Amino acid sequence: MTQNQANSATANRQDGKGAASGNKLRVIFLGGLGEVGKNITALEYGNDIIVVDCGIGFPTNEMLGVDMVLPDITYLAERKDKIRGIFITHGHEDHIGSLPYLLPQLDAPIYATRMAIGLISTKLKEHKLLDNAKLNVVEAGSAPIKAGAFAVEFFHIVHSIPDSCGLGIHTPVGTVVHTGDFKFDLTPTDGWQANFGQIARLGNEGVLALLSECVHAETEGATPSEQVVRATFDRLFNKAAGRIIIATFGSLIARVQIALDLAYKHGRKVAVLGRSMENNVAMAVEMGYLKVPEGTLIKISEARELTLDKVVVVITGSQGEPSSVLTRVANQENRFINVIPGDTIVVSSTPIPGNEVAIIRVINSLLMQGADVYYSQVARVHVSGHASQEELKMMISLTRPKYAVPIHGERRHMVAYAKLAGEMGIAAENIFICGNGSVLEFTADSAAAAAPVHAGALFVDGGSISDIGDVVLRDRQSLSRDGVLTIAVSIDSETGEMAGEPDIVSRGFVEPESSDELFNRVREVVRNTVRLEREAAIAGDWPQLNRRIKEAVSQLLFTQTKRRPMLLPLIVEV
Repeated sequence: MTQNQANSATANRQDGKGAASGNKLRVIFLGGLGEVGKNITALEYGNDIIVVDCGIGFPTNEMLGVDMVLPDITYLAERKDKIRGIFITHGHEDHIGSLPYLLPQLDAPIYATRMAIGLISTKLKEHKLLDNAKLNVVEAGSAPIKAGAFAVEFFHIVHSIPDSCGLGIHTPVGTVVHTGDFKFDLTPTDGWQANFGQIARLGNEGVLALLSECVHAETEGATPSEQVVRATFDRLFNKAAGRIIIATFGSLIARVQIALDLAYKHGRKVAVLGRSMENNVAMAVEMGYLKVPEGTLIKISEARELTLDKVVVVITGSQGEPSSVLTRVANQENRFINVIPGDTIVVSSTPIPGNEVAIIRVINSLLMQGADVYYSQVARVHVSGHASQEELKMMISLTRPKYAVPIHGERRHMVAYAKLAGEMGIAAENIFICGNGSVLEFTADSAAAAAPVHAGALFVDGGSISDIGDVVLRDRQSLSRDGVLTIAVSIDSETGEMAGEPDIVSRGFVEPESSDELFNRVREVVRNTVRLEREAAIAGDWPQLNRRIKEAVSQLLFTQTKRRPMLLPLIVEV
């Protein structure tokens, strides 16, 4: 099978309820393919299933009102008795964020390193699920964990959060290596390099399939070390005359460590702001992942008592999220920080696809208020935690897999990785570009695409979880773009005639003071429509009358305004 054939099959979704045959390993991709985020993969052999990661996705600009996106795990929920464990590669939201919402459906033990378990515990505690959770701390490099037909070993890799791991998954038909998110940083801030020896051992023993992250497969060379950011930050600290504000991911502990070290060097104190940042820093300090120079870390209330040239504030919001600290600071809505000329603000992240416009808006607002703003386009204030081409090649070289499957990336990333794997000598028919819902079946000497399974998305929308669907999202987009117009029409059911003039209410469509003439035309169209549909009104066929009013008014409004507001005719029978 070629990479182009591998899984166009995902277009034909089906339940795929058949049990795995006894001599085949099924790898089931439920999220994270063709997208960045929402990572979750299942491996099934006979009556045993293990799950790798359980993350959230990030809503796009079109997903109005959606707080986060969850993978649809119907396939797993229907087979919960077969699940032997959930194995977590690291503690980022796109790998653990769905656990508080989906764990009750799975009721399976969780295996992860100490940092990830700490982050998961905090989440489960907030959702009142911690007491019943089966959490198991795993040390990277320790003996494989038996889970039904599987044995899973954790190997340490470097990423932008401590204690990140890849997995060596031993199955009856061969070993599958799941890289997690990684890069090969030889000078990480914590000094803990990837375990090249363990990865090479897996390769020497034989790797059936490599499931590799690919989000930077288009980027040539190697991803720079975190030490590059340290050097940039040092120059900015030396240059800044006033307060320094650093916005980054709440889980990017390595970046917080750099801020603490440099603050101590330059005679400053560090405060953190933002719930996720505060929780993560507190946990990282308690667990020993953050080394705090004596007296350097203070509360935000204490920072307000110091002169500005003695303060560093590390905050969340580097993705321009509407409710984040950075956005509130930019909008002058934060009660602790008001931007003033002379502030040095560092936006230390790379935009997640879809967030670019929001981040630019925040940066422009900060610049207008007189701050000196540094971001990735003007200074090396961020390096990725993901492998570029040379590191991806190195992982292939170390593991020497028979089959290669790119995961965690958009389609363009996966295609770039497939080309890379081909350059490394993997046969084209052994490279699979899959999608969410795709299933690959492996024997010791073969691999093929099987019937896909359902793998949709659920939305956290306010306080509820639901499959909102395209119709609701389209309605929200229409409302945000063209507004809404309600038309209340009273109808005499005996005569089929109007009882009074239509009552029109507009929101987000036209300015009230300029709408009189337009609304008079709308009323005229409604009167004519009711007259033409008099028999439907007498017969009580309100859906027919409603539909005709909507069609006629919509045509008028588009002719007059070139806009299509959402129309809500309301028929009142009198």
